[in-house]
Order: sequence, then C-alpha cells, then structure tokens
Amino acid sequence: MLFNTLAYAEFFGAVFVVSWLLARFQKLRVTFLLLASYFFYANFYRGPERFLVLLIVASSTADWLLGNAIARAPSPARRKLWLAGTVILNLGVLAVFKYFDFGIESARTALAALGFHPPEATLRVALPIGISFFTFESMSYVMDVYRGDIDPHPSYLEYLTFVAFFPHLVAGPIVRPRDLLPQLARPARFDPAEGSEALFLIAVGLVKKVAIGDYLATNLIDRVFDAPLRFSALECYAAVLGYAVQIYCDFSGYTDIAIGSALLLGVRFPKNFNAPYKAQNIADFWRRWHISLSTWLRDYLYVPLGGNRKGPVRTYVNLMLTMLLGGLWHGANWTFVAWGGLHGGALAITRFVQNLRGKTSDVEEPKSVGGWVWKATKVIATFHFVLLTWVLFRAESFGHAWAFLGRMLTLTTFHPNLDARVVAVLGVGIASHYVPERWYEAARLRFATLPAPAQGVALFGAALVVRNMASAEAVPFVYFQF
Repeated sequence: MLFNTLAYAEFFGAVFVVSWLLARFQKLRVTFLLLASYFFYANFYRGPERFLVLLIVASSTADWLLGNAIARAPSPARRKLWLAGTVILNLGVLAVFKYFDFGIESARTALAALGFHPPEATLRVALPIGISFFTFESMSYVMDVYRGDIDPHPSYLEYLTFVAFFPHLVAGPIVRPRDLLPQLARPARFDPAEGSEALFLIAVGLVKKVAIGDYLATNLIDRVFDAPLRFSALECYAAVLGYAVQIYCDFSGYTDIAIGSALLLGVRFPKNFNAPYKAQNIADFWRRWHISLSTWLRDYLYVPLGGNRKGPVRTYVNLMLTMLLGGLWHGANWTFVAWGGLHGGALAITRFVQNLRGKTSDVEEPKSVGGWVWKATKVIATFHFVLLTWVLFRAESFGHAWAFLGRMLTLTTFHPNLDARVVAVLGVGIASHYVPERWYEAARLRFATLPAPAQGVALFGAALVVRNMASAEAVPFVYFQF
C-alpha cells in the first residue's frame, strides 16, 4: 500500500468515491474513513503482525480518555498526574517497540568494555510502521488540552480518525489536533479548485519520489554507500549530493502525495517543506525542513525545557538536548544521536553568533552584489554542513561513516561510475530546488486553470516520466523506518 504503487491508486480511488457518496452523512463518512485507514495500515503487514493496528486503537483511546480526564480534573495536581500518564504511556510504547533492544544492546556493549558479560536479552518485536508519527500526534493532543490550547474533543470517533487518517498515518506530516479535528467535525465540501491543486501535488510528488529520488538511489547512492572504498572521492561526493537530493525528494514527495490525497478528501494539511537547501544557516534550515517535526520539537520539548527564557547558556543546552532527542526520534542508532548532536551544536553556535551581533536572525535579503555573494556563501556553507551530517544519517555505523568520509578525503577524481544520465538527474534535482517559489506557484495556478482535458494530458505526461524512470519494484519511502 505504498503511495507509489498501483495498489494505493486502486485503494484511494475506492475511498474517494465512497467517501464523497457519504458526504451528506458526516458521521458515517468519518466512520468509513477510519475503517479505511485501519485497513490501509494493516495491509503493510502479513499474518499476525496485522494486529499491530490495535496498537493505534489502544493508544488513541487512552489519550482521548486522558484528555477528558484532564479537563474534568478537580485540581492542578490531578491534571499533572494525568499528563504524566500520557507521557509515560506514549514514551513507553516507543521504548518497548523502538528502543528496548537498542538500549539493552548499548548497555551490554558498555558493560563488556568494563569486563562484564551479561546475557543477551532482547524482545525482537516488529517495529510498527510510523510509530513515531502517530504517538507524537496523539500525545500532543493531551498536552494541548492540559495547556488549555484546545478543549477536549467530544467525538471519540473523530479523534480516532484524526490519529489514524491514512494520508499522514505512517510518515506524517505531524498534524496538530487543532488543525485536523475541526475539519473532521464539519460537513465535507468538494472544491474543484482544491481538487486540481491536489492532482498537481500528487503528480509532482510522484515525479520527485520515483523519477528523481528512487532513480538516484538505485543507480548511484546505494552502490556507493554500501561499498565506499570501491569508489573515488568524487563519486562519494556525488553520492552524498545524491542522498541529499534523494531524501528531500523522497520525503517531500511523500508529503506532496499525502497533502494531495487528503485534499481530494476535503482535508488540508499544513506545509511541511520550504526549499530547505536554500537555508542561510542551520536555524533557517530547520525552519524549512520537516516543518511539522521541527515545530513539534520546539513547542513540546524546547519550550517546556525553558527555551530561551533562562539565559544564553541554558538556551544552548536546551537546543542541544532538543536535537539529541530529535536525532534519537529518527531511529534507534547512535549515528542518529550524533546527527542530532551535530545539528544541536550548530544551532547553539548560530544562536551564539546572533547574540554577539545583536540580531535575532542572520537571514537577509541582499541589496548589493556583495550581499548576494555573502548570501551565496552562507547557503553553500550551510548546505555542505548538512551534507556532512547526512553521511552519519545514512551510514549504518560510525565505522561505515568514517570509511566513507575517509574515502572522500583521498581527493581522487576518477569517475567511471558517474553515468551521464545519473549526473543529469542529479543536476535536475539540485537545480529544481533553487527554482524561485513564484515559478512553482505560477505552474500550480496555471494547472488549476487549465480545462480538464489539458490537465489530463499534463498528468499523463507526468505518468509517462514516472513509468519510464521507475525501478523494477516500488522503493519504500525513507521515513517509513521512523
């Protein structure tokens, strides 16, 4: 049931038709969307593992009940008790399914270094797809109720659908309850203009994912990262550039398809990417990359830790802690923690420099040739810092990352493995990222104003591109592992 498969197209076509046939019956329509979402999730598994869908039902039910309990609590102490309950519940689910084996293995390794050899103890349970996404979404609901930002939602059915709604269920974006719950509560209306926008987004997302991201992965990136010592420094550098393009096209492509799918069902998701490789510093990068996660970490982790309210040193510590935990959120591997630590350190340095200069931001629109050169320098420097950290993000271990970086330091330039077609796709992937936003918006608006036959021709052209550049088998989305 991957977004880039015929199975999803068939599934979505059926859901689209039935959901709009039920448009006049709001509760029945929401019930249908909920059951379709559970069916969508269960079909990622075979055999008994399909019952992992019950984990979503159970955690959603618990958080809905905890939200109601907080609203009815007679005292602040009782409210804090119920809030602690949701944190323990959701983080406990993550700990058991995602981090238990990692923690035990890390402890065994540390004890072995001290001369102790404890017996192996692992759960070896299946990692539920999208567990980090749906636990964060559900937990944020209870936190918002506790803060008084929203009232507890009266409809259990709509709340279950908010958490399980299939376009965002397995890889985001992380949708806030205040954004999605009101849309599920009101009667659905189909807007032809939004339908055109949705088709445009889905087509763009598929081209990004299949024609650029998957093509680079299968023809360059995977080969080089699997055995970097067989390739030159230039080819390794091209692979890192390719991975930067791949992970952006893969994840933003998924987001485009998710937003488009939801929009065809009458629901609008927030924007999740804003040309992150145009960033002028690492803080600017995180305002543009995976916006739903970065704002979640800001609002539910960085701010509760104290944010920037307790002096500069505490601010730097809070930034580091937030990004270390953000790195761990991505996966149970110390490479992800190190990746988060590098970004946390860069954020702290950026804030330190801003404090020295007396500025709240270093993002500027240049007004002279010198200004444009300085902006380009900052963009290139930020991009290459991100490239360096992507090596850790992609590597299976520190040893693998060091081997890759060491190979790049050889500065060898032979490149028999850089096929002209791969270089062309890589060039298109990089160049398209720097296309002015107004060009993209003009294309989107132009598509929406085309007559239906012309839209069909454009979509058919996109389908041909995807078909001709697709690999033999559908490649899973990168963020499904998180």
